[in-house]
Formats: sequence, structure tokens, C-alpha cells
Amino acid sequence: MIYLDNAATSWPKPESVYQAMDKFMREDAGNPGRGGHSLAVAAERAIDDARVLVARLINAPEPERIIFTFNCTDALNLGLKGLLKPGDHVITSRIGHNSLARPLTKLEGQGVRITRLLPSNEAGLLSAADIEGAIEEDTKLVVVTHASNVTGVVQPVEEYGAVVRKHGRVLMVDAAQTAGAFPIDVQAANIDLLAFSGHKGLLGPTGTGVLYIGDRVDLDSLREGGTGSHSEQEEQPFELPNRYESGTPNTVGIAGLGAGLRYIHEEGVEKIRLHERSLREQMAEGLARIPGVQLYGPGDTSEQAPIVSFNLNGWDPLEVAAVLDQAFDIKVRAGLHCAAAAHKTFGTYPRGTVRASHGCFNTTSEIELALEAMAKIAGSSPKG
Repeated sequence: MIYLDNAATSWPKPESVYQAMDKFMREDAGNPGRGGHSLAVAAERAIDDARVLVARLINAPEPERIIFTFNCTDALNLGLKGLLKPGDHVITSRIGHNSLARPLTKLEGQGVRITRLLPSNEAGLLSAADIEGAIEEDTKLVVVTHASNVTGVVQPVEEYGAVVRKHGRVLMVDAAQTAGAFPIDVQAANIDLLAFSGHKGLLGPTGTGVLYIGDRVDLDSLREGGTGSHSEQEEQPFELPNRYESGTPNTVGIAGLGAGLRYIHEEGVEKIRLHERSLREQMAEGLARIPGVQLYGPGDTSEQAPIVSFNLNGWDPLEVAAVLDQAFDIKVRAGLHCAAAAHKTFGTYPRGTVRASHGCFNTTSEIELALEAMAKIAGSSPKG
């Protein structure tokens, strides 16, 4: 079996992730912050360790500014709905995932004004000048997707950060496709809010996510309840991270996430990035040689997430994916990838594309086998 759907969730995980989660459930599965016994202390230590590892990965100034969420969608909702009020103005791009587009649409119905910018070129890049030109007096937030989950195009968030900070606004970045696979420095890039999942590039389990909250931002909490601290008061604790982490957390998932983070720190983000970029280039170059295949995305792959979107003339994307799965045991994703607006921008709506996304455990031989499979499909009779 060849797994090429890492943009949806990474697989396999490092062996250490499986071991950490098994060990936690068998030996350390207390309720963190809800007791002084050894199991509760061990559970709290697992969360604290993971928090420090995340902070180190993105150069956060304080681990307490790392908020654990259930996924990237949860993190985006906390950042957007905790910050924005009726009358605020938001600048964003038209190539974002539904996890960003849908909360913004909900807020738009509640009185938040949204400016959705079209990329300035076919590659899907949005320039800092485009953003600066859209800033208005009541603009509170600029929120962008770091890398498209459709084409992998990576946006110059450092340039955005300089512009947004110059104008005294807030910058939020959706790093679902880049955290763990691309270096991110929230301080150098002037990122105020950074949201990402734990189950993709961070190699952790599903049900884990992160929101980094910079010191220029004050968010309302979306959930209130037990935190294991200040139990004598009825008001929600104000200090981080307790203000945003009510209820018993997914501690076994966070323990697994911590193991994934340790693996990334040991291997190095740059080593992982170069490996995945090499696989992406191999796949794109091989597909370009197959008659009838159309590729989407930027021509320059040096700063592109490990994603290849393509179609085959005469075939529906869903049919290509089904044949790859059933005849060759190759797992890809097809359709709109929860990003219909991006497909409208790239001209692939409503059918979408076939998407192959590579991870750090894929190999060159697997990519070669996938290319051989695609050549065989291209040489057969179209199915639709």
C-alpha cells in the first residue's frame, strides 16, 4: 500500500508516537491538574512537555501562549470568534480552506465585514502590496492560509507580517499544511495568531491542534468550565493557557503529539522539508511526462508544500482516485478538498482535482510506482 494523502492526515506516524500513547493509557492516564497523585502529575507533565516542544518549534516567547485545541479548525474558530466583533473589518484570501472560510462567513452574517482578495497571479500568490492596499480604518485582522491544501503554494507570510505590524493590525496564519514541514518563526514573521493541526506535519494523532496567541492579542474565551485551577472562583481564570483550555483535554493525544514533535526536532525541519520537496518534484515531473495529465499550481516548486494536484483528460478525478485505490492500492484524495473557493480561483471547480500529498515516510520508489500506475491509467480507455 502506498499512502499519498498526508495533506489530510499524516500516516504512518513515528513508532515513538504509538509507543507514547500506549504507555500513557497504560501507566500515566490521570486527569491533568485535577489531583496531586502520581497519575495526575504524569498527565500534566505530558501536556507541559508538549507545550514546550511546540513553543520551541515556532519560536514562541512563552510556552503558556501555546493553547491546545481539538484540531486546526477549532484553533481558527477560537482565534476568529474570540477576536472579532460586529463592525470589524477582515482581509483574507479566496484560496483558504473551509475551516477558515466558513467561520468568516458566519461572522459576516453577524456584522463583520470581509474583504476576500484574489491572488495576483496564476500561481495563487497574494502580494503584501495587495494586503496593504486593502487595509481600511476599521481593519482589525488579516488572516491568510500559509500554504494552499489544493496546490501547495506557500504565501510570503513574513512580508505580510511586516505590513500588518506597520499598520498596527493583527495577523493570523493558518499553518495546517506547513507546521512541522516548513520553518515558522512567529516573532520574526510578526505573527499574532498561528493555528495548526497536530495530526498532519507534526505527526501526532487526530483530535489535536494548536493556537499560538501573541501578546498583542486579547481573545474572549469560547468555552468556560473546569481548568483544575482557581476552583474557588466562578469566573473563568484569566491567565494562559487555562483561560482557553476548559474541561479534560485529549491528554493521550497530546502525549502522542509530544512524541511526534520530538521526532521532528531530532530529524530537523529542514531535512524533512528537503525530502518532501524532492518527492514532490519527482511526482510533478513524472506526471508532466504522461500524455493527458494537467498539473495545477506554481511552476517554481522551491517554496511549495508537498502537494501535487492534477487531472487526467477524459477522466473524472474521483474515478482516477478510485482506480488508484482499488487496482493499485495507492491512496490519494480527489474532489474539492474542502476548498471550493480555491478551486474556483484555480479554474478546477466543480470537479476538483486528484491530489497526491507526500509525507516524510514516503520514498522515491513509492513515487515511481505511483507514476507507473498513472501511466497505465492514462493509457487505458477513459471511464467518464
